[in-house]
Amino acid sequence: MEFGPEPELIESPLSRSMEQAGVRLTINIVRLATERGWSLEVVNEHGTSTVWDDVFDTDREADAAFRNALNEEGVEAFLGK
Repeated sequence: MEFGPEPELIESPLSRSMEQAGVRLTINIVRLATERGWSLEVVNEHGTSTVWDDVFDTDREADAAFRNALNEEGVEAFLGK
């Protein structure tokens, strides 16, 4: 079975790693080169991923959604099971 070429992924400059309360998080804000919407994923130090169902119009909106979740729920929201 042949697959076409991998779609080009554009990473936002707002993607980053950070540490809060001793927990390291990687914030991935990306979009496909052929799409307009940005996806948001937060990965904790154990590799557990939290992905938003929503697609955001801008990378800034995706970053704001992450920051809102962090402010409202704390780093515990991204610890996973």
